[in-house]
Amino acid sequence: MTVAAIVVAGGQGARFGGPKQFELLGDDSVAAYSVRAARSVASRVVLVVPEHYNGNGEGADIIVAGGASRAGSVRAGLSQCGDADVIVVHDAARPAASVALFESVVRAVLDGADAAIPGLAITDTVKRVCADNSTLVVRETVPRGDLVTVQTPQAFRRELLVRAHEHADEATDDAALVEALGARVIVVAGESANIKITEPGDLARVAQLAKDGQ
Repeated sequence: MTVAAIVVAGGQGARFGGPKQFELLGDDSVAAYSVRAARSVASRVVLVVPEHYNGNGEGADIIVAGGASRAGSVRAGLSQCGDADVIVVHDAARPAASVALFESVVRAVLDGADAAIPGLAITDTVKRVCADNSTLVVRETVPRGDLVTVQTPQAFRRELLVRAHEHADEATDDAALVEALGARVIVVAGESANIKITEPGDLARVAQLAKDGQ
């Protein structure tokens, strides 16, 4: 079975102050790290970029302009994946995802899952809140035993991911779209070092983890 990967790098990085995915992390861009990790499992890597991108491709095989939303960008990437059996979707802003994590989600799909996503158990207490004018007020404490926080890379059977995007508009991740179809989504162990770069301090944290060899 063949695997293609979509590395989503089409965002504008509003909270970061610019396109964080093209910031340097050592000698390479953040996106280049993500492309390199995706290539460990994929024979074709598609990089989805902002409309006015003028970089060197970050090591990807195919470059395509993204859409107005994350889901639109994934759909643009899907159009370039050929007839691969398995599609891996990864956020470029997670440059520390390990090769082992990519292998884990792909292996789960090859073993029969419709999709596989990395998840981390929640260790903090979770509260549901509501707004009271400008103040947040606790409504209830949410049991956390059956909750996880979700990361990328996420792997999918190609035909399922295509169908999910044909019948849905937006979601915070692709797994939510395939869940809506009733698909069986497996959760594999995520990685605490797989930080999503959102603010400038996150880039420094990832750089320090790389320096420490974690």
